[in-house]
Amino acid sequence: MEPSALILAACGGFLLAVLWMDLLFDVQVLHHGSIDLPDDVLASIAAYYRRVTTTSRPMGRLVALVMLVTLATLSAEFVTDAVPLWQVGVSFVLAGAPIVGAVAKTFRDAARLGARADDAATQSRLARSIYREHVAYAIGMGAFIALQIWRGAAT
Repeated sequence: MEPSALILAACGGFLLAVLWMDLLFDVQVLHHGSIDLPDDVLASIAAYYRRVTTTSRPMGRLVALVMLVTLATLSAEFVTDAVPLWQVGVSFVLAGAPIVGAVAKTFRDAARLGARADDAATQSRLARSIYREHVAYAIGMGAFIALQIWRGAAT
């Protein structure tokens, strides 16, 4: 397996594991339809996001570092023409969309939910939004990992 494909698969695996941990809490939104989530559900999800967004430092920095390594490795592949352009482009979409989405929106929403400063309706909306985003990110990251493994096996 070529080194960059191995690095990218490892980074993707780490980020997918982080998403899996998030989803373990996020799935609590599924059993409550469109009504406001019960306080015990909101408290559970919010406590998790308070830990991961504010009190778990420096572990949050590790997630950011892995995101940066992923994007830097893909950028290096693009600049050096080390792999076919279509593979780099698809990889950027599959990994870049979850990374950019997490940085631009999901992290902020998770920190807001963790603070529990909003009313139950707003907290419920945030929890459901975070869940949907995490599912989409997990699908993208899983496809990204599969592409890297296929690419590495093909060389």
